[in-house]
Amino acid sequence: MQTTFTAASPADRVLCTALRERIMTADQAASLIQSGMTLGMSGFTPAGAPKAVPQALARRIEEQNAQGGNFRISLWTGASTSAELDGALAKVHGIERRLPYQSDPTVRKEINDGRMQYVDIHLSHVAQYVWFGFLGHLDVAVIEVAGILPDGRLIPSTSVGNNKTWLEQADKIILEVNSAQPAELEGMHDIYYGAAVPPKRKPIPMEHPFDRIGDPYLHCDLSKVIAVVPTQQRDKLAGFTPPDADSQRIAQHIIDFLQHEVQVGRLPPELLPLQSGVGNIANAVLAGLNHGPFDHLNAYTEVLQDGMLDMLESGKLDTASTTSLALSPEAMERFLANIEFYRQRIILRPQEISNHPELIRRMGLISMNALIEADMYGNVNSTHVMGSSIMNGIGGSGDFARNAYLSIFMTPSIAKGGKISCIVPMVSHVDHTEHDVQVIVTEQGLADLRGLAPVPRARLIIEKCVHPDYQAAMTDYLERALRDAPGKHTPHLLDEAYAWHQRYLKTGSMQTVQPVLRAA
Repeated sequence: MQTTFTAASPADRVLCTALRERIMTADQAASLIQSGMTLGMSGFTPAGAPKAVPQALARRIEEQNAQGGNFRISLWTGASTSAELDGALAKVHGIERRLPYQSDPTVRKEINDGRMQYVDIHLSHVAQYVWFGFLGHLDVAVIEVAGILPDGRLIPSTSVGNNKTWLEQADKIILEVNSAQPAELEGMHDIYYGAAVPPKRKPIPMEHPFDRIGDPYLHCDLSKVIAVVPTQQRDKLAGFTPPDADSQRIAQHIIDFLQHEVQVGRLPPELLPLQSGVGNIANAVLAGLNHGPFDHLNAYTEVLQDGMLDMLESGKLDTASTTSLALSPEAMERFLANIEFYRQRIILRPQEISNHPELIRRMGLISMNALIEADMYGNVNSTHVMGSSIMNGIGGSGDFARNAYLSIFMTPSIAKGGKISCIVPMVSHVDHTEHDVQVIVTEQGLADLRGLAPVPRARLIIEKCVHPDYQAAMTDYLERALRDAPGKHTPHLLDEAYAWHQRYLKTGSMQTVQPVLRAA
């Protein structure tokens, strides 16, 4: 039954008498955090991230370090968060170690400058690694919730992420109770409490993406709660650019491929559950599906973004399971205006369930994720630029790619105005090996790599996916490798394999000769 909250003040979302006695300001709560502690914070994208306490903590760190201190903490989250959390703490050099995923530019600079240790982990692994004791001790959980019930149960916010694990594992808990989050979120969550560590694990009782297997609320030991901070601030969400021509071509290649799979009987007419990564290309694919030939689709994914909201509204998508509402500001307004409609069609789960390899494999997902670069044999780099500089992290793409029924990776064929080819002889960093990559798509075309040996894979990728400005050079490399490499199974010229990257670092372009501009 949904709880009725009054709107007199943010503190009115705290209905538990015992916890009302621990209400304090964000600065007071931040004063309870000490240097050297490990903090587990909510947030999966900016959705559901705490906002007041991290900023107060950043101010405290800045003040102490200005007086000669070295106040730093370790930070665990669900995934990337927001400028109020990641950005604020990184700006004052307050993060010693960060996991499992990030996208803030200041955090990225701290990592690449060597001032922050970054542990890149598959998102499905984080909670269980904490339970196993692999990552060390968790001192404090800082969790945003939409409300606290009289008996102490917590109404989760716009993301779930690793919140269940942080609440269970942390010594102490700080709750941000955000009255700007809609009270109607109550009941949209499904928090599974049946997980265990080996050898006590049992099968997860889920067969369909919309099966409910848990509790609508988060639970915590009330004796561990040291602060309750009322807040009233919306998630600061990023917008998406409209699909460009290349993104629309990528989307059409994928839709044509899925239609073919249906025609030959490898997919049912309603397809299989969809997983889509975040970004403009992913949104373009979803927009294409929204106007495509498939009906009664379902989604089992880690983030729900604008394209899936559109598909729910149009009726193309029946249901969506996710761990985060990663919507643009405009889409969030639509969500809030029609929240009763979405409550019947969206479930938010912990990421250890949304990204669970066994569920992904058993339900047979169609996985669609972006990449930074792929090589001619199908290995994919989704985390590093030019081999050594981190971009964001592997996120959940590995969970899905390694276990999905169909593993699709997509990218424009070129970047930086053609100065970079996104298909190279050898990737400068490997996140997804050729064994986990079934389909690569660019605006040039789609390469179905299933069942192919390395050299046929290379020929198909060059033919279908490489930009015309780089096709001749890639073909030349492959043919010379076939002639001169000591092994012919996966032939490479090791003294040239990274020549394209080295050329870019030296000259600003991977091309040996600048192309003649073509007429439009």
